[in-house]
Amino acid sequence: MINVAESIELCAAYYGEESDAVRDYLQEGHEKALTLDNRGPILFDEQGGLDAGIRSAYSRYGFYVFTGVLDSGELADINADLAAMRERFPIGPESSVTAAGEPALGANAKALTLVWSKPLGDPLGGTALANGRHQVKMFEPQAADDTPAAAPFILLGSLQFSEACLRTYAHPELLRVAESINGPDFAPFNEALFIKDPGIGAAVSWHQDGVTHWDSEAFDEDIHGFNFMAQLYGSTAVNGVWVVPGTHKLGKLDIRQLVMESGSERLKGAVPLVCDPGDVVICNRQLLHGSFPNCGLEPRVTVNFGFHRRSSVLGVRGGGIHSDAQIFDETIIARRSRVLGYAIDARRRRFPNEQPYQYRPFADSDKHYLWDDAARRDIQDYNCDDLSI
Repeated sequence: MINVAESIELCAAYYGEESDAVRDYLQEGHEKALTLDNRGPILFDEQGGLDAGIRSAYSRYGFYVFTGVLDSGELADINADLAAMRERFPIGPESSVTAAGEPALGANAKALTLVWSKPLGDPLGGTALANGRHQVKMFEPQAADDTPAAAPFILLGSLQFSEACLRTYAHPELLRVAESINGPDFAPFNEALFIKDPGIGAAVSWHQDGVTHWDSEAFDEDIHGFNFMAQLYGSTAVNGVWVVPGTHKLGKLDIRQLVMESGSERLKGAVPLVCDPGDVVICNRQLLHGSFPNCGLEPRVTVNFGFHRRSSVLGVRGGGIHSDAQIFDETIIARRSRVLGYAIDARRRRFPNEQPYQYRPFADSDKHYLWDDAARRDIQDYNCDDLSI
C-alpha cells in the first residue's frame, strides 16, 4: 500500500482549526477500509460465475476492491496514452487549441469531453448540474499561488481518445464480472478518466449516481448498474473516492441531512477506496460516494467505465446527464455497444495469448467487429449515446 502519512499531514494543514479532526478522519478511514472483507483478486466458481463470497461482500458493502487486475505493461500503455492526451489538452476551459496552437483534443466533439475546475474546487457541489444530485458543496481549500487558474479533472468519452483505455474496457475477467452481476446481455453505460493531480485536483461532492429508477416498482440494489474504477497510480484516503458502505440499498438519500448529522462534510461511517496501482474497484452506482480535493502528494488517475442490466435501460427514458434524455431502444443500445466489439478486438491484438471475452448479444446477432482505421473514425462521438440512467 502507498504510505500516505505525509499526504495526510499536508492535507490536514489546509483545514486550519479543523486540521486535527481532518487528520484523524483520514487516518481512521484508511485503517477501517483495510479491515473490511471486500478486497482480493477476481475469483470465479466452477460454473464460471463470480465467486459467491465476492458477490456477497459486494452486495453487503456496495463495493469490492479487485487487486492486481492490470499488470505493469497495461498500466504503462495507459500512462503513455495519458501523457499523449495531456499534450493535446486545450490551454484552458474556453480554448480549442493546445499550447502549441494546434486543434485540441475533443475540439470538434459533439458532446462535452473535458471538464475543468478551479484548483482544489468543487464545481458540481450545491449546483443544479447533473440533475442536482450533488446536494452539498465541499470545502474548497486555498490552492498555492503558482497553480493554474483551472485544471482538467474529468475526460468524458475517453475510449475515442485512448486505445489503451479501450483495451482495458475489454478486460475479459472484468467483463465476466459484469456478466455475473448484470446478465450475459448486459449493456454499456459511460466511460471517463478522473484526473486528480496533487495540489490542484478537484473535489466531487457526495452523491448517488442513479437518477432514473428510485421510484421504480422493480427497484433493487443493482438497478442503476455499477462502475469499474481502475487505478493507474493507486488511490488513498487523501486523493481517492470515499463511500458510505451499504447505502446502495437505502434508496435516494437526503445528503444535506447526513452532513448535518455528521457535523461536517466528513460523513460518519465513510471509508476511502484504498488501492494500489492496477487495482480495480467495482462500485455500485447507488452507493453514496464522493471525494475531497487532492491536497496531498500523490496523483490519482481513475479509468472509469460502467455497465447496466439490459432491463434497466431498454425502453427507459434516460436521465439526461451523460447524454440527451431519450428513450433507449434496441437500436440505440446496439449502436452504443459496438464500442465494446471494437475494444474486444483491440485487446485481442495487443494480448494474443489471452482468451477474449465473448459478448452474448454479438454472438446472438452474428455481429463481428474489427479494430482498424475505419473503426477509429466510427467511434468518434460514440458517447452521445451513453446509456445514462
